[in-house]
Amino acid sequence: MITFKTTRELPANPESVFAAFIDPARLAKWWGPSGFSNTFNLFQFKPGGKWSFVMHGPDGMNYVNEAEFIDIVPNEKVVVRHHSQPNFTLRILITKTTNGSLVSWNQEFDNDDVARNVAHIVEPGNEQNLDRLTAEVCGV
Repeated sequence: MITFKTTRELPANPESVFAAFIDPARLAKWWGPSGFSNTFNLFQFKPGGKWSFVMHGPDGMNYVNEAEFIDIVPNEKVVVRHHSQPNFTLRILITKTTNGSLVSWNQEFDNDDVARNVAHIVEPGNEQNLDRLTAEVCGV
């Protein structure tokens, strides 16, 4: 299976980074690539919890997303299973570093052909997502 890996060191402790995930109002502000906004319909931030939301694209399109939180370890890990097409599992790891936190964003697609077809969107989109997370956590 193809996995897209993106990492970013943030000058913030793991608790501050994790806090940007647990608050749905904060998460809705930064989740997704540049230019996207979100409407959360259901947000159950716990293992087995459902996450139903619509991403509003800069192209005026609405993208319905159905997901499930598979694993959550406070200040360390969030694993999300994306049940809408395209299907993937996103593993977000937060590791304490000397200067703050290393965020590792690993997105594993179920289908390699699909992954290759969306790579041109996913790779820059994941970087933009981490840009937005950095801005949310660090105020930059």
